[in-house]
Amino acid sequence: MQSTAERANRLLGFLETDPANPRLLTDAAEAAMADRRYGVVRDLVARYAEVVDPPAPLVNLGGLAAMHEGRFDDALAAFSRCVKADPDQPTPRYNLAWALSAKGEWADAAALLDDSVTTSTPGAAVLKVRALHQLGQMDDALAWGAEFLTRHPGEPALFGALSAAAMDAENPPLAAEYAQRAGEAPEGLATLGLLRLDAGERRQAEQAFDRALRTNPDCARALLGKGLARLADGDGAAAAAELDRVATLYGTHLGSWIAAGWAHFIAGDLDRARQRFETAARIDGAFAEAHGALAVIDLFQERVEDARRRAQVAMRLDRASFAGVLATSLLMDSRGETETAERLRSAALNTPVGASGQTIAQMAARLAANRR
Repeated sequence: MQSTAERANRLLGFLETDPANPRLLTDAAEAAMADRRYGVVRDLVARYAEVVDPPAPLVNLGGLAAMHEGRFDDALAAFSRCVKADPDQPTPRYNLAWALSAKGEWADAAALLDDSVTTSTPGAAVLKVRALHQLGQMDDALAWGAEFLTRHPGEPALFGALSAAAMDAENPPLAAEYAQRAGEAPEGLATLGLLRLDAGERRQAEQAFDRALRTNPDCARALLGKGLARLADGDGAAAAAELDRVATLYGTHLGSWIAAGWAHFIAGDLDRARQRFETAARIDGAFAEAHGALAVIDLFQERVEDARRRAQVAMRLDRASFAGVLATSLLMDSRGETETAERLRSAALNTPVGASGQTIAQMAARLAANRR
Protein backbone atom coordinates (compact mmCIF):
# COMPACT_ATOMS: atom_id res chain seq x y z
CA MET A 1 0.00 0.00 0.00
CA GLN A 2 1.35 3.41 -0.99
CA SER A 3 2.25 5.72 1.93
CA THR A 4 1.06 9.31 2.10
CA ALA A 5 4.64 10.51 1.50
CA GLU A 6 5.04 8.29 -1.56
CA ARG A 7 1.73 9.47 -3.04
CA ALA A 8 2.63 13.12 -2.47
CA ASN A 9 6.06 12.65 -4.05
CA ARG A 10 4.58 10.87 -7.06
CA LEU A 11 2.08 13.67 -7.68
CA LEU A 12 4.72 16.35 -7.20
CA GLY A 13 6.80 14.52 -9.77
CA PHE A 14 3.94 14.64 -12.27
CA LEU A 15 3.67 18.40 -11.68
CA GLU A 16 7.24 18.85 -12.89
CA THR A 17 6.08 17.96 -16.41
CA ASP A 18 2.62 19.57 -16.14
CA PRO A 19 3.03 22.42 -13.61
CA ALA A 20 -0.21 24.28 -14.39
CA ASN A 21 -2.61 21.32 -14.32
CA PRO A 22 -5.40 22.30 -11.87
CA ARG A 23 -6.44 18.71 -11.17
CA LEU A 24 -2.85 17.67 -10.44
CA LEU A 25 -2.33 20.72 -8.23
CA THR A 26 -5.45 19.84 -6.22
CA ASP A 27 -4.52 16.16 -5.84
CA ALA A 28 -0.95 17.04 -4.86
CA ALA A 29 -2.15 19.59 -2.30
CA GLU A 30 -4.47 17.02 -0.72
CA ALA A 31 -1.67 14.45 -0.62
CA ALA A 32 0.75 16.97 0.90
CA MET A 33 -1.82 17.84 3.56
CA ALA A 34 -2.24 14.17 4.41
CA ASP A 35 1.56 14.00 4.79
CA ARG A 36 1.56 17.15 6.98
CA ARG A 37 3.69 19.08 4.51
CA TYR A 38 1.95 22.36 5.14
CA GLY A 39 4.45 24.60 3.35
CA VAL A 40 4.01 22.50 0.22
CA VAL A 41 0.22 22.89 0.49
CA ARG A 42 0.64 26.67 0.75
CA ASP A 43 2.79 26.76 -2.38
CA LEU A 44 0.49 24.51 -4.39
CA VAL A 45 -2.62 26.55 -3.54
CA ALA A 46 -0.75 29.70 -4.59
CA ARG A 47 0.28 28.06 -7.87
CA TYR A 48 -3.33 27.04 -8.53
CA ALA A 49 -4.46 30.65 -7.96
CA GLU A 50 -2.02 31.78 -10.66
CA VAL A 51 -3.87 29.56 -13.16
CA VAL A 52 -7.51 29.99 -12.12
CA ASP A 53 -9.53 31.09 -9.10
CA PRO A 54 -9.33 28.12 -6.64
CA PRO A 55 -12.59 26.43 -5.55
CA ALA A 56 -13.73 26.64 -1.94
CA PRO A 57 -12.45 23.16 -0.94
CA LEU A 58 -8.94 24.07 -2.06
CA VAL A 59 -9.14 27.46 -0.33
CA ASN A 60 -10.23 25.61 2.81
CA LEU A 61 -7.23 23.29 2.46
CA GLY A 62 -4.96 26.31 2.28
CA GLY A 63 -6.62 27.66 5.41
CA LEU A 64 -6.00 24.42 7.29
CA ALA A 65 -2.33 24.49 6.28
CA ALA A 66 -2.10 28.09 7.47
CA MET A 67 -3.57 27.14 10.86
CA HIS A 68 -1.00 24.39 11.31
CA GLU A 69 1.80 26.82 10.42
CA GLY A 70 0.50 29.49 12.81
CA ARG A 71 -0.42 31.89 9.99
CA PHE A 72 -3.72 32.79 11.57
CA ASP A 73 -4.44 35.90 9.50
CA ASP A 74 -4.05 33.87 6.29
CA ALA A 75 -6.28 31.15 7.72
CA LEU A 76 -8.88 33.73 8.71
CA ALA A 77 -8.93 35.16 5.18
CA ALA A 78 -9.26 31.69 3.62
CA PHE A 79 -12.06 30.49 5.91
CA SER A 80 -13.93 33.81 5.61
CA ARG A 81 -13.93 33.33 1.85
CA CYS A 82 -15.32 29.80 2.25
CA VAL A 83 -18.11 30.96 4.56
CA LYS A 84 -19.00 33.76 2.14
CA ALA A 85 -19.21 31.23 -0.68
CA ASP A 86 -21.59 28.95 1.28
CA PRO A 87 -22.81 30.53 4.54
CA ASP A 88 -24.96 27.56 5.57
CA GLN A 89 -22.24 24.92 5.51
CA PRO A 90 -21.21 24.03 9.09
CA THR A 91 -17.60 22.99 8.41
CA PRO A 92 -16.39 26.34 7.04
CA ARG A 93 -18.14 28.11 9.93
CA TYR A 94 -16.36 25.85 12.41
CA ASN A 95 -13.01 26.44 10.72
CA LEU A 96 -13.56 30.19 10.76
CA ALA A 97 -14.41 30.04 14.47
CA TRP A 98 -11.24 28.01 15.01
CA ALA A 99 -9.15 30.70 13.31
CA LEU A 100 -10.87 33.46 15.30
CA SER A 101 -10.21 31.64 18.56
CA ALA A 102 -6.53 31.30 17.65
CA LYS A 103 -6.41 35.10 17.44
CA GLY A 104 -8.23 35.47 20.76
CA GLU A 105 -11.46 36.72 19.17
CA TRP A 106 -13.60 34.49 21.35
CA ALA A 107 -16.90 36.41 21.12
CA ASP A 108 -16.90 36.26 17.31
CA ALA A 109 -15.93 32.60 17.43
CA ALA A 110 -18.80 31.75 19.79
CA ALA A 111 -21.31 33.63 17.62
CA LEU A 112 -20.46 31.42 14.62
CA LEU A 113 -21.01 28.19 16.54
CA ASP A 114 -24.79 27.89 16.35
CA ASP A 115 -26.84 24.71 16.78
CA SER A 116 -26.31 23.51 13.21
CA VAL A 117 -22.53 23.73 13.59
CA THR A 118 -22.24 22.25 17.08
CA THR A 119 -24.62 19.41 16.22
CA SER A 120 -22.78 18.36 13.08
CA THR A 121 -19.22 18.66 14.38
CA PRO A 122 -18.08 17.47 17.85
CA GLY A 123 -15.05 19.75 17.63
CA ALA A 124 -17.37 22.73 17.26
CA ALA A 125 -19.15 21.80 20.48
CA VAL A 126 -15.79 21.63 22.25
CA LEU A 127 -14.76 24.99 20.84
CA LYS A 128 -18.06 26.58 21.92
CA VAL A 129 -17.44 25.49 25.52
CA ARG A 130 -13.88 26.84 25.37
CA ALA A 131 -15.03 30.13 23.87
CA LEU A 132 -17.66 30.72 26.56
CA HIS A 133 -15.08 29.72 29.17
CA GLN A 134 -12.58 32.24 27.81
CA LEU A 135 -15.27 34.92 27.86
CA GLY A 136 -15.80 34.23 31.55
CA GLN A 137 -19.31 32.91 30.96
CA MET A 138 -18.82 29.85 33.15
CA ASP A 139 -22.50 29.08 33.76
CA ASP A 140 -23.21 29.22 30.03
CA ALA A 141 -20.15 27.10 29.22
CA LEU A 142 -21.27 24.40 31.64
CA ALA A 143 -24.92 24.58 30.57
CA TRP A 144 -24.13 24.42 26.85
CA GLY A 145 -21.62 21.66 27.49
CA ALA A 146 -24.16 19.54 29.35
CA GLU A 147 -26.52 19.93 26.38
CA PHE A 148 -23.76 19.03 23.92
CA LEU A 149 -23.10 15.79 25.83
CA THR A 150 -26.56 14.57 24.78
CA ARG A 151 -25.50 15.03 21.14
CA HIS A 152 -21.88 13.85 21.46
CA PRO A 153 -21.97 11.52 24.48
CA GLY A 154 -18.64 9.82 23.87
CA GLU A 155 -16.45 12.82 23.03
CA PRO A 156 -13.43 12.86 25.39
CA ALA A 157 -12.35 16.37 24.35
CA LEU A 158 -15.77 17.72 25.36
CA PHE A 159 -15.44 16.20 28.83
CA GLY A 160 -11.96 17.71 29.00
CA ALA A 161 -13.15 21.20 28.07
CA LEU A 162 -15.97 20.93 30.61
CA SER A 163 -13.55 19.82 33.33
CA ALA A 164 -11.48 22.96 32.75
CA ALA A 165 -14.58 25.17 32.84
CA ALA A 166 -15.79 23.52 36.05
CA MET A 167 -12.34 24.00 37.59
CA ASP A 168 -12.38 27.72 36.86
CA ALA A 169 -15.97 27.92 38.08
CA GLU A 170 -14.54 26.70 41.41
CA ASN A 171 -16.57 23.49 41.35
CA PRO A 172 -13.96 20.80 42.08
CA PRO A 173 -16.44 17.88 42.39
CA LEU A 174 -17.89 18.60 38.94
CA ALA A 175 -14.40 19.19 37.51
CA ALA A 176 -13.30 15.80 38.88
CA GLU A 177 -16.38 14.07 37.43
CA TYR A 178 -15.77 15.44 33.96
CA ALA A 179 -12.01 14.84 34.14
CA GLN A 180 -12.49 11.20 35.04
CA ARG A 181 -14.74 10.76 31.99
CA ALA A 182 -12.33 12.54 29.63
CA GLY A 183 -10.04 9.55 29.11
CA GLU A 184 -6.74 10.66 27.62
CA ALA A 185 -7.98 14.10 26.55
CA PRO A 186 -5.18 16.49 27.58
CA GLU A 187 -7.48 19.06 29.21
CA GLY A 188 -9.10 16.37 31.34
CA LEU A 189 -5.75 14.95 32.40
CA ALA A 190 -4.49 18.43 33.25
CA THR A 191 -7.59 19.10 35.38
CA LEU A 192 -7.13 15.77 37.13
CA GLY A 193 -3.50 16.66 37.80
CA LEU A 194 -4.39 20.08 39.24
CA LEU A 195 -6.97 18.50 41.53
CA ARG A 196 -4.44 15.94 42.74
CA LEU A 197 -1.81 18.61 43.22
CA ASP A 198 -4.26 20.60 45.34
CA ALA A 199 -4.86 17.46 47.42
CA GLY A 200 -1.13 17.06 47.99
CA GLU A 201 -0.83 14.01 45.71
CA ARG A 202 2.17 15.38 43.87
CA ARG A 203 3.43 12.16 42.26
CA GLN A 204 0.03 11.27 40.82
CA ALA A 205 -0.42 14.87 39.68
CA GLU A 206 2.85 14.90 37.75
CA GLN A 207 1.96 11.59 36.10
CA ALA A 208 -1.30 13.12 34.85
CA PHE A 209 0.51 16.22 33.55
CA ASP A 210 3.09 14.06 31.74
CA ARG A 211 0.35 12.01 30.05
CA ALA A 212 -1.35 15.20 28.89
CA LEU A 213 1.89 16.63 27.51
CA ARG A 214 2.69 13.43 25.61
CA THR A 215 -0.51 13.96 23.63
CA ASN A 216 -0.29 17.75 23.41
CA PRO A 217 3.11 19.28 24.26
CA ASP A 218 1.52 22.75 24.23
CA CYS A 219 -1.30 21.95 26.69
CA ALA A 220 -1.13 25.12 28.78
CA ARG A 221 -2.91 23.66 31.81
CA ALA A 222 -0.54 20.70 31.97
CA LEU A 223 2.45 23.03 31.64
CA LEU A 224 0.91 25.12 34.40
CA GLY A 225 0.62 22.04 36.56
CA LYS A 226 4.24 21.08 36.00
CA GLY A 227 5.33 24.56 37.02
CA LEU A 228 3.12 24.52 40.10
CA ALA A 229 4.52 21.15 41.16
CA ARG A 230 8.03 22.57 41.01
CA LEU A 231 6.85 25.66 42.87
CA ALA A 232 5.36 23.47 45.60
CA ASP A 233 8.75 21.74 45.86
CA GLY A 234 10.38 25.13 46.43
CA ASP A 235 12.35 24.95 43.16
CA GLY A 236 11.76 28.56 42.18
CA ALA A 237 14.13 28.68 39.21
CA ALA A 238 12.61 25.65 37.45
CA ALA A 239 9.08 26.77 38.33
CA ALA A 240 9.75 30.29 37.04
CA ALA A 241 10.81 29.02 33.62
CA GLU A 242 7.68 26.86 33.30
CA LEU A 243 5.27 29.47 34.65
CA ASP A 244 6.67 32.30 32.54
CA ARG A 245 5.90 30.21 29.46
CA VAL A 246 2.38 29.44 30.70
CA ALA A 247 1.66 33.06 31.59
CA THR A 248 2.72 34.11 28.10
CA LEU A 249 0.56 31.40 26.51
CA TYR A 250 -2.49 32.34 28.57
CA GLY A 251 -1.96 36.07 28.23
CA THR A 252 -4.58 37.32 30.68
CA HIS A 253 -4.65 34.44 33.17
CA LEU A 254 -4.07 36.36 36.40
CA GLY A 255 -3.10 33.38 38.50
CA SER A 256 -0.34 32.38 36.09
CA TRP A 257 1.31 35.80 36.30
CA ILE A 258 1.04 35.79 40.09
CA ALA A 259 2.44 32.25 40.35
CA ALA A 260 5.29 33.18 38.00
CA GLY A 261 6.04 36.20 40.15
CA TRP A 262 6.18 34.15 43.34
CA ALA A 263 8.40 31.60 41.59
CA HIS A 264 10.89 34.35 40.74
CA PHE A 265 10.57 35.60 44.31
CA ILE A 266 11.39 32.15 45.67
CA ALA A 267 14.36 32.04 43.28
CA GLY A 268 15.55 35.37 44.72
CA ASP A 269 14.95 37.49 41.60
CA LEU A 270 12.90 40.38 42.96
CA ASP A 271 13.02 42.48 39.79
CA ARG A 272 11.50 39.75 37.64
CA ALA A 273 8.97 39.01 40.37
CA ARG A 274 7.92 42.67 40.35
CA GLN A 275 7.50 42.62 36.55
CA ARG A 276 5.11 39.63 36.75
CA PHE A 277 3.06 41.15 39.55
CA GLU A 278 2.84 44.45 37.67
CA THR A 279 1.54 42.59 34.62
CA ALA A 280 -1.24 41.05 36.74
CA ALA A 281 -2.11 44.49 38.12
CA ARG A 282 -2.35 45.91 34.58
CA ILE A 283 -4.67 43.08 33.53
CA ASP A 284 -6.99 43.63 36.51
CA GLY A 285 -6.44 46.68 38.67
CA ALA A 286 -8.91 45.35 41.24
CA PHE A 287 -7.01 42.09 41.82
CA ALA A 288 -5.95 42.26 45.47
CA GLU A 289 -3.24 39.61 45.15
CA ALA A 290 -1.31 41.72 42.65
CA HIS A 291 -1.28 44.76 44.94
CA GLY A 292 -0.36 42.66 47.96
CA ALA A 293 2.46 40.92 46.11
CA LEU A 294 3.84 44.26 44.95
CA ALA A 295 3.69 45.46 48.55
CA VAL A 296 5.86 42.52 49.56
CA ILE A 297 8.42 43.37 46.86
CA ASP A 298 8.36 47.05 47.87
CA LEU A 299 9.11 46.08 51.46
CA PHE A 300 12.03 43.86 50.46
CA GLN A 301 13.47 46.69 48.41
CA GLU A 302 13.11 49.08 51.39
CA ARG A 303 10.28 51.11 49.86
CA VAL A 304 8.36 50.96 53.11
CA GLU A 305 5.82 53.71 52.42
CA ASP A 306 4.98 52.21 49.01
CA ALA A 307 4.62 48.82 50.67
CA ARG A 308 2.27 50.19 53.31
CA ARG A 309 0.12 51.93 50.70
CA ARG A 310 -0.13 48.86 48.46
CA ALA A 311 -0.88 46.58 51.41
CA GLN A 312 -3.76 48.86 52.40
CA VAL A 313 -5.11 48.73 48.84
CA ALA A 314 -4.90 44.93 48.80
CA MET A 315 -6.71 44.57 52.12
CA ARG A 316 -9.37 47.07 51.08
CA LEU A 317 -10.03 45.03 47.93
CA ASP A 318 -10.03 41.67 49.72
CA ARG A 319 -9.59 41.23 53.47
CA ALA A 320 -8.63 37.59 52.86
CA SER A 321 -5.96 38.38 50.27
CA PHE A 322 -3.01 36.09 50.86
CA ALA A 323 -0.41 38.61 49.65
CA GLY A 324 -2.15 41.46 51.44
CA VAL A 325 -2.10 39.55 54.73
CA LEU A 326 1.54 38.59 54.16
CA ALA A 327 2.59 42.17 53.42
CA THR A 328 0.67 43.50 56.44
CA SER A 329 2.23 40.86 58.68
CA LEU A 330 5.74 41.65 57.49
CA LEU A 331 5.18 45.38 57.96
CA MET A 332 4.01 44.81 61.52
CA ASP A 333 6.93 42.52 62.30
CA SER A 334 9.49 44.94 60.93
CA ARG A 335 8.42 47.66 63.43
CA GLY A 336 9.93 50.18 61.08
CA GLU A 337 13.40 48.71 61.42
CA THR A 338 15.50 48.18 58.31
CA GLU A 339 16.21 44.50 57.72
CA THR A 340 18.23 42.85 55.01
CA ALA A 341 16.25 41.69 51.98
CA GLU A 342 17.45 38.11 52.41
CA ARG A 343 16.38 37.94 56.05
CA LEU A 344 12.98 39.37 55.20
CA ARG A 345 12.58 36.99 52.23
CA SER A 346 13.44 34.01 54.43
CA ALA A 347 10.80 35.06 56.94
CA ALA A 348 8.19 35.43 54.20
CA LEU A 349 8.99 32.07 52.63
CA ASN A 350 8.61 30.19 55.90
CA THR A 351 5.64 32.00 57.40
CA PRO A 352 2.24 30.25 57.10
CA VAL A 353 -0.28 32.93 56.18
CA GLY A 354 -4.02 33.27 56.74
CA ALA A 355 -6.56 30.93 58.25
CA SER A 356 -5.44 28.03 56.04
CA GLY A 357 -1.84 28.32 57.17
CA GLN A 358 -0.54 27.91 53.63
CA THR A 359 2.90 28.96 52.45
CA ILE A 360 3.67 31.15 49.44
CA ALA A 361 4.17 28.14 47.17
CA GLN A 362 0.92 26.49 48.23
CA MET A 363 -1.17 29.63 47.87
CA ALA A 364 0.40 30.58 44.55
CA ALA A 365 -0.45 27.12 43.24
CA ARG A 366 -4.06 27.52 44.34
CA LEU A 367 -4.34 30.98 42.77
CA ALA A 368 -2.84 29.84 39.47
CA ALA A 369 -5.07 26.81 39.25
CA ASN A 370 -8.30 28.73 39.81
CA ARG A 371 -8.05 32.45 39.05
CA ARG A 372 -8.65 33.61 35.48
